[in-house]
Amino acid sequence: MLEKRVLGKTGEQLSILGFGGILVDALPQAEADRMVAESIERGVNYFDVAPSYGEAEAILGPALVGRREKIFLACKTMERTREGARRELESSLQRLKTDHFDLYQLHAMATRADFEAATGPGGALETLVEARRQGLIRHIGFSAHNADVALKLLDTFPFDSVLFPANWVNFFNGNFGPQILARAAELGIGRLALKAMARTTWGGREKRYKKTWYEPEESEELAELALRFTLSQPITAAVPPGEPKFFPRALAYAERFHPITPEETERLRQAAAGLEPIFR
Repeated sequence: MLEKRVLGKTGEQLSILGFGGILVDALPQAEADRMVAESIERGVNYFDVAPSYGEAEAILGPALVGRREKIFLACKTMERTREGARRELESSLQRLKTDHFDLYQLHAMATRADFEAATGPGGALETLVEARRQGLIRHIGFSAHNADVALKLLDTFPFDSVLFPANWVNFFNGNFGPQILARAAELGIGRLALKAMARTTWGGREKRYKKTWYEPEESEELAELALRFTLSQPITAAVPPGEPKFFPRALAYAERFHPITPEETERLRQAAAGLEPIFR
């Protein structure tokens, strides 16, 4: 059974591996149903989805019928205005066949304009606060791929969680990630990780996988070390690549997780030499 960890100050116990909703986008409903059922049976209780993941919400919703009470369901909005976020929240609740989200997040906060619009007067954050008061959501978080914006958000509002890249190549070659995890930990804010099993950019090469804009780590040895590296950081859970072929691998790695050793970390550091990080 998967290890579970507490999410920040929320008291919520999440599986160390999350199920990214994009996994089921474009899958036949029966296949998605099986994938979701097996994941829950094996201990996955953290599910994360967003309207921007194609038809993922419409497919994941039916797959969760009868199982909703067993999971922690996180969703997101890329809308930056109060009205837009409310529309998207209500649409997501309907598509996912639920009356509430356990976590609702400002999605892909990347620029100063995103920050100012979402947190300013009439911004999306107002909708999240109101929705929490109404019982439509239980916790408020954000996802970001920009360190400056993430730090600014952490110091602006008492979020319950941050979803952020925590990746071996980024840490070693881009100095990207540790500062976010450290600041969130200092504030007691839950840390959720993206891109643990990413390797590098496609760098002009043809993209081999539709659901990963970066090159995933293909080597079984390095992929497992990469996930263990991330799960050995001060985080609650990691969401693996959205391409379905990588999820069974990630689940197996997470089931046998044990903290990475200094020697294994050095092995990763050597393997990262010369690789372009997907973020700096």
